[in-house]
Amino acid sequence: MNLTLMLDATVVLSAGVGLTLTLTVLSLVAGFLLSVPLAFARAFGRPSLSLAVLSYTYVFRGTPMLVQLFLLYYGLGQIQAVRESVFWVVLRDPFWCALLTFSVNSAAHTTEILCRGLQSVPKGVLEAAAALGLKRRHTARLVAFPIAFRVSLPAYGNEIVGMIKGTSLASTVTLLEVTGMARQMVSDTFAPYEIFLVAGAIYLSLTFVAVQATQLLERRLSTGERPARRRGLRTPPALPDQK
Repeated sequence: MNLTLMLDATVVLSAGVGLTLTLTVLSLVAGFLLSVPLAFARAFGRPSLSLAVLSYTYVFRGTPMLVQLFLLYYGLGQIQAVRESVFWVVLRDPFWCALLTFSVNSAAHTTEILCRGLQSVPKGVLEAAAALGLKRRHTARLVAFPIAFRVSLPAYGNEIVGMIKGTSLASTVTLLEVTGMARQMVSDTFAPYEIFLVAGAIYLSLTFVAVQATQLLERRLSTGERPARRRGLRTPPALPDQK
């Protein structure tokens, strides 16, 4: 094992972390914004609308993201009408193709995650909100969604980790993120073991940070009782029984 080469690889591959994080964050944000209305339509919409959303999520969750990326980047470029359209400015760029693929894929997974969370909201809570005079949009925004998000957070944490690792597919369309930099360095040094070991360690570090951040957010949003000592309060003494 060449430790000097591994140190050099750490410096070189670190230059691709920025693109990896950019693709991850933008894909997750775009996917989450798209998934929120789709999740409500999937959970509470009309049967026809719910079925349409289900078809979308089924296709994108049931096919490999690599195939989706190839179809978008290589496949659409074979269509003359696409090359002559205004969309070609975006679709010919590998970054935007990767970002679009990752976003719609993340939206499909997040839609199902949030849908399960929305369906787990007790009906009594929704009925209580209606009894208080809240409109449906206010009930959805102030009552149903916060509860569903807290319930869905552990599963959404897995989606974040999966997207971090999934961005490695961007190297197949010439983007030089961590894996792309590693493949380029391997072609120069012919030392795949040391270089990909460093690449794996970088991805492991990123996923570790993501898991810790998700768990911290989950604890912050937890509805459980906080220890009185942490709040700087003393537990009040128990009242004597009165007969």
